[in-house]
Amino acid sequence: MRRFPPSGVLVSGDVWPVKSQLLFAAHRGGVFRYLCRIVGQTDAPDLTQEVFLRVARSPVPETTADGERAWVFRIARNLALNYRRDHGRQPNTVELTDASRPASQETSIVMRQALDRLAPMDRDVFLLREVAGLSYGEIAASCEISHAAVRSRLHRARQQLHEHLQPMLAADGSSAREVP
Repeated sequence: MRRFPPSGVLVSGDVWPVKSQLLFAAHRGGVFRYLCRIVGQTDAPDLTQEVFLRVARSPVPETTADGERAWVFRIARNLALNYRRDHGRQPNTVELTDASRPASQETSIVMRQALDRLAPMDRDVFLLREVAGLSYGEIAASCEISHAAVRSRLHRARQQLHEHLQPMLAADGSSAREVP
């Protein structure tokens, strides 16, 4: 599989059009973080590469910078949905060897479980906002839903995550911030 060097030039020598290079440089980190949350760190690099191969092969839509960002994340979201559908929901295996694991690992596992409990669209909206940092308008364009639906789904996802994570926070003695 071909890898992207920092210059934005493919190993085979193909050069991307300037617009595709700019989109790659601007959004590769956000797309990678988003895909890590959806498909895991093992498969995220390959899917990130596929996202930007598709960006390079397609004409970039004539729109605003926010519209271009939403377009890139729509490609990423569609690839992630296809990946999850094609590979099925394979259970995450957790090695139960020692109770002295760092709290960050436990938190990560509980957060992954909480995210998996969300409806797929709610999870996508939440991750696009909180991990990728997209605006409500960009999320609406990326997911092809209304601005009001983004607000509603984001609120619902935050409430459900709060409900799922509250017992863990209470057990740790941490103070949890109320979800508005």
